[in-house]
Amino acid sequence: MAADPSGIAESIVIHAETLCKREDHLWDVIRELSIPVEQLEDARDQNRVTYGTDEMFRALLFMGIRGISQNELAARLGQSSSLIKSFHLDITDFSNTPTQQQLSYTHAQFSEDTQEVLNRTVAGVRQAALDHGVITEGLVPTIPTEPEEANSKSENEYKKEKAQKTLTLARKHVLPEFDTHRAAHKTYSDEVILDMFARICANKGSAHSESEYGWLTDDDLICDDSTFLRAIKKIAAPEESDGQLTFENFGDNDSMPKIDQIRDAIMTAFDAATDNIINSIRGEDPFSTRETVAAIDITTEQFHVWPWENKEAGIAKPDYPKMVSGYKKDGEYKRGYKYATITLVGDHAPIVLGIEPVKEDSAWEPDDSPSYSKADLVSRLLDSAERFVDLDTVMFDRGFYVNRVYADAHERGLTYLSPVPTYEDDLTAIHDIQEHPTADAAVKHDVPLGIDGEVHHEAEFLYAPSTSDDADGKYAVFVTNQNRVEPEEIRSVVNGYSRRWDIENQYKSIKSFMPKTSSTDYRLRFCNFALSTLLYNLWRLTDYLIKVALDEPIRSPPVITAKTFVRALGDFLREFG
Repeated sequence: MAADPSGIAESIVIHAETLCKREDHLWDVIRELSIPVEQLEDARDQNRVTYGTDEMFRALLFMGIRGISQNELAARLGQSSSLIKSFHLDITDFSNTPTQQQLSYTHAQFSEDTQEVLNRTVAGVRQAALDHGVITEGLVPTIPTEPEEANSKSENEYKKEKAQKTLTLARKHVLPEFDTHRAAHKTYSDEVILDMFARICANKGSAHSESEYGWLTDDDLICDDSTFLRAIKKIAAPEESDGQLTFENFGDNDSMPKIDQIRDAIMTAFDAATDNIINSIRGEDPFSTRETVAAIDITTEQFHVWPWENKEAGIAKPDYPKMVSGYKKDGEYKRGYKYATITLVGDHAPIVLGIEPVKEDSAWEPDDSPSYSKADLVSRLLDSAERFVDLDTVMFDRGFYVNRVYADAHERGLTYLSPVPTYEDDLTAIHDIQEHPTADAAVKHDVPLGIDGEVHHEAEFLYAPSTSDDADGKYAVFVTNQNRVEPEEIRSVVNGYSRRWDIENQYKSIKSFMPKTSSTDYRLRFCNFALSTLLYNLWRLTDYLIKVALDEPIRSPPVITAKTFVRALGDFLREFG
């Protein structure tokens, strides 16, 4: 090697510092970096390798900066075209990306000097990226703090530090994933639009109220409500490269909205933002030693408009929104937009990993109206969650009592737990428990669950005391594919269902963020829910980081209120956006 390792690394880092002043993403910095390949020693035969020294050095550099494993990098390369471009990989098929074994072998074939160059470059580029806000502290390995320095910090200092970390994460790596696809010469940037969204959420307002406030205060960073709503709708429309749909495509009230395209456009942004949030949690390494549990449930956004033109004659309003479904709550029949979510629960920060629009048949619709099956919803939600974490257990709400739902979870190697509706044969079992002189719970072992007339797997049906007023005989029934549950284990297994945290409180928080609107345009409705869910995730992330720093129980009450956090986010985006 002609030059010393420190000199080679320094030249790369100096270039990185220049790039960090103009680039927004780490992968862009790594793509543009000048790597002096001729000064690096790689024992592999460059005429026979699939990936050369340049490409693999960039890949290992990214891995080191982010503090991820070779397995995780290999998995990401199989999903991310951005990383493939960043590493100069000439690949069109994701199945041909570098494997963990190839990454490991290449690193081993680097000389000691080249490995030192890599290590020095990792440290230098990481610091440059942090200094210029290209990456936040939450997205790189945590550097241990000296004990005396840590002990000198007050609780308020920890709160402020961790909250600032999340606000920076939101500004640089979460909200910008939501691209409005508008022209470059637009008057109001995407940052201004998202800044408005956060402040609308903080004030529990609407686009109209925020626009009025901007007019009254002569604030040139607040656009009119029509501009704001058009921008939000554009987030939910596919890009032109994927067959851009015009607004007219979504305004036809005589046909089912192009819901799949709307969902895919929003979820592309949501998944990218969630990936950044999850990676910031990984900085605290909570996933390696704990069981990862997720919960799936459905929430509603009430829609108050009556669906009938003449109910007695069975005539529905012809322009009634197609995505509104009926539901029953507190003994009353209502109508609303429905959204399904999958959320990390238990000992983890309750981050929502995926969302899905829900469309069900309703009484005012024709019998052949389209809808999503519960099994399809669950499959997509589990796919979303498993992009980010390795799940161990999934818990379902009672509304997901469908054999195909349980079959999907079982096939993925997941343990599932779900309450089930109580049927006649269950009432008999409950009666037998009540008549028993000492037993207060029971279990049916090896109950076959069938698909298409064939047994798919066997499950355990658990009968346990319930405090719910609507439980038959004060008993609840649960189903699980957990290996044989003994009677003395029933209470422990059923109590595990409480690890769902309080999902209703989660939904209450998300809905409190959502801007008020009377629009029936589903692009706006679903995008509002997705963005509000991300605000909820960011709040929960802040709460999690503070509790980790203070060594407080993760399930203890929030240390910062949701309203305070969202207000701070709106102010932060305005000041620094």
